[in-house]
Amino acid sequence: MRIIAGEHRGRVLKAPKGDGTRPTTDRVRESLMSMLASARGGFEGAVVLDAFAGSGALALEALSRGADRACLVERDGAAAKVVEANARLLGYGPDRARVRRADVLKAAVPSVGTPYDLVFLDPPYAVEAAEVLAFVARLDAAGLLASDVIVSYEHDAAASAAVDELTGAAPFAVATRRAWGDTVIDLLRRQPD
Repeated sequence: MRIIAGEHRGRVLKAPKGDGTRPTTDRVRESLMSMLASARGGFEGAVVLDAFAGSGALALEALSRGADRACLVERDGAAAKVVEANARLLGYGPDRARVRRADVLKAAVPSVGTPYDLVFLDPPYAVEAAEVLAFVARLDAAGLLASDVIVSYEHDAAASAAVDELTGAAPFAVATRRAWGDTVIDLLRRQPD
């Protein structure tokens, strides 16, 4: 696993040991970053939440490409240590990459002083879409999401119908969907009132 583009292009990242995390492949991450760059007009100044950080690769890639700062949250202690090590390896201190060990589905997500305008959700595939989308609604209700936020939600292809059904009546809708085999990434945008 490596940083694909930006200031730290080519730098190798560590991955947590074991099968507790499922890092996004370089190919999928590269496509995702291209989708986001197109949707946002780049990464400059982005305030990022990586809610199921794993190795931290998604948020660290965004930082390498010009994001301002990121909060990386991971519930597994060993994985959180890998996230911290990867951030330090790239020279990011807590002012740019704040790492928190917590289960975002049960604990409050830390604020970084400015609403998040880019959110990465790559939970274990066993986590139900309803739980993930309820988490997005809680973030929004807490004022932690910018009005133009983009939420990237990676899930198993089998969950696509549930995501479509759940977002149909929600404040957020699927703006873009891309699939790579069984891996699907939805970019969610706020629906107009």
